[in-house]
Amino acid sequence: MSSQGVAINVRMAAELERTEQVRAKIQIKNPLLRNALSEFFGTFILLFIGIGIVMQFILSNEKLNTWININLGWGLAIAFCVYLCSKTSGGHFNPAVSIAFVTLGKLPVKDFLVYCVVQTIGAALGSLAAFGIYYDQFNKFAGASRHIIGVKATAGCFCSYPAFHVSNTTAFFDQFAGTAILVLFVCVVIDKRNGIPAAAHPLLFGLVVMMIGTSLGMNLGYPINPARDLGPRLISYFIYGSAVFSYHSYYFWVPVIAPLVGAVAGAWSYTFFVGAHIPDQRETTYVLVDEANQPLKLATDA
Repeated sequence: MSSQGVAINVRMAAELERTEQVRAKIQIKNPLLRNALSEFFGTFILLFIGIGIVMQFILSNEKLNTWININLGWGLAIAFCVYLCSKTSGGHFNPAVSIAFVTLGKLPVKDFLVYCVVQTIGAALGSLAAFGIYYDQFNKFAGASRHIIGVKATAGCFCSYPAFHVSNTTAFFDQFAGTAILVLFVCVVIDKRNGIPAAAHPLLFGLVVMMIGTSLGMNLGYPINPARDLGPRLISYFIYGSAVFSYHSYYFWVPVIAPLVGAVAGAWSYTFFVGAHIPDQRETTYVLVDEANQPLKLATDA
């Protein structure tokens, strides 16, 4: 190896060592705190990307993006953000997913409450960061005015606003169904009896979100996540005023409550209809022998 190659290897080793030194100093040992930080950051990145996709769609007069671009973009955002946090909190980014895990015995109630707070804060700040990136585009599209409805409406960049012909009752069942489908297939993917490799889970979650968007996105744009809708709505309050909460007979509560109920229904529908009935794999033990018929070792097939 040349002296230059040796120098590069030494430098890389030093950088790796420096990274490990920093890791040793800042690594959080408390599981809840570590997971809360992960949920905050993951939700922040998810909303920064996802809200940016919606803003690019609306602020370009629906020319730069199309509906399928939105579905694809959100699916990819979900996949990569879950990869980001897969080894810490697992990447919920959604109080509805978290409450389903509580009912399944996979998450303590205390952790759920903390997750809800940090997920909502992360969603709010992620949307604020996207607004900053596209601030000039907002001014170009609508000038200094900010409207919830109308030709130059931009509030939909932040959260869901159903058309007046879509009732709150319809909206509730829309969010119930969409979130139930989401959590149903989350349970399918993570059930070890289905044998889906862990490395494939985030990608499959993203594909599930894409599927929901292409089938259940017409009424509300499929928020199916209380933090995703409420966090940006809180930010938009300071931009558009109190109408973001009073719009359409105080619709705002629908994408907060309905997903929580739908998630629990989706999780347990999988258990009752499929998950509880998957046969356990039986282990078969083989004894390997040599030419003298003496046992060598045990091998087990599951």
